[in-house]
Amino acid sequence: MSVVQNKQGLDAPLAFLGTIIHHLSPKQIEIIPKGLLIVGVNGKIAVVEKDVADDKVDSLLSQHGLSRHSPTFTVLERGEFLIPGFIDTHNHAPQWTQRGLGRGKLIMEWLNKTTFPHEAKFQDPAYARKTYASCVDGFLKQGVTTAAYYGSLHGEATKILAEICVQKGQRALVGKCNMNREAPDYYVDKSAAESIAVTEDFIAYTRQLDPTQELVTPILTPRFAVACDHDVLTGLGKLAEKNPDLPIQTHFNETLQEMEITKKLYPEFDSEADLYEHFGLLNDRSILAHCIYMDDYDMRRLKELDCGVAHCPISNTTSGVFGVAPVREYLNQDIKVGLGTDSGGGFSSSIIDCMRQAFAVSKARQLDHLQDKPLHFTEMLYLATLGGARVCSLDHKIGNFLVGKEFDALEIHTVGDDAGIITLVEDEDTTEDILEKFVMSGDDRNVAKVFVKGRSVKKSK
Repeated sequence: MSVVQNKQGLDAPLAFLGTIIHHLSPKQIEIIPKGLLIVGVNGKIAVVEKDVADDKVDSLLSQHGLSRHSPTFTVLERGEFLIPGFIDTHNHAPQWTQRGLGRGKLIMEWLNKTTFPHEAKFQDPAYARKTYASCVDGFLKQGVTTAAYYGSLHGEATKILAEICVQKGQRALVGKCNMNREAPDYYVDKSAAESIAVTEDFIAYTRQLDPTQELVTPILTPRFAVACDHDVLTGLGKLAEKNPDLPIQTHFNETLQEMEITKKLYPEFDSEADLYEHFGLLNDRSILAHCIYMDDYDMRRLKELDCGVAHCPISNTTSGVFGVAPVREYLNQDIKVGLGTDSGGGFSSSIIDCMRQAFAVSKARQLDHLQDKPLHFTEMLYLATLGGARVCSLDHKIGNFLVGKEFDALEIHTVGDDAGIITLVEDEDTTEDILEKFVMSGDDRNVAKVFVKGRSVKKSK
């Protein structure tokens, strides 16, 4: 089945008959073994029917101009199912070609020796276009329908990233990275004024590129307080106040080294929470990456301000220091939390890998916090889907299969010649067993189709 894209939407409605899996809340997963899901030409979910009778299938299809013979009608066999698209809440797009490099280095050494020299290459628009095309294709192939991207500090390259997301059909938050100190001279904004001006220009460009934010939304992106002086943070705070639709992303309590440097540069603040809140950058639109070293005050402020946490278990555990974020506590307090590949900082660009590592991290957390139960595989899926949508303030549009939401989805195949080396599905396996086998042993080969707003966006082989 192929779906032709046009500016108005889809050429025809889509329909799926079979197993549908999604979350209604952090604690409530819904598994519909015989469901019918219909997507209208506007890319929004029009029907979700549970335990649908055969005669009702024909009636519902007919109401939407479809039949069982329509090319856009798909029957999901045993071992095939729909889940919402994966959401990557923390991703450094320029680091696509440096994944796996610099393992074990402390953050500042890793930035100065591995990352900044690489990101500086994005001054070349041709290099940016080539790399970002590969990046977006790579994430779509793995089922990442939405990504919160840090660009480089270059305005032109970040515009190219936004263009490519629109062209290839990926939903994205895209930000020009602000940083005017604590980095090599060849890789800093020349001044705070320039940093803010380039950011404003990028925002204006992106709004012209995608006026209704159908796919791409600009996001304010101070790299972290270490890299931004008072004037940059003040300027970004004013932009956040002036543009209440803009999300914000930064790093937060990531490593002890970063926190110590921040304290030296901003001695007037007792915590990063106070620092970012002072500059107007901590609110319900904030995506805070890592959030590993959290005390009761930090937790309380994140909850009170309704901030989102981007949990990056791979980079947290493979960089200079093994970091264990308190994800169970975030879930217990209903603090918004999702998954981030942090690829570059992490070695993998796979949200499936992130789900597994999140489980491993939750086991490590339990060693010192016996009351913190490790993540269940359904909670891992929640973090990758609805949890990420909440973090990105997109849960009103995506994250599950409620009627009226946009159809961002993955068609998963765990059986057949193209199923790869996923754990073998056996006759006695329940739907829950098959889902767990996918979460714990699947890979991109099991992501048969990827849809964003109903459009098929995964390249065919």
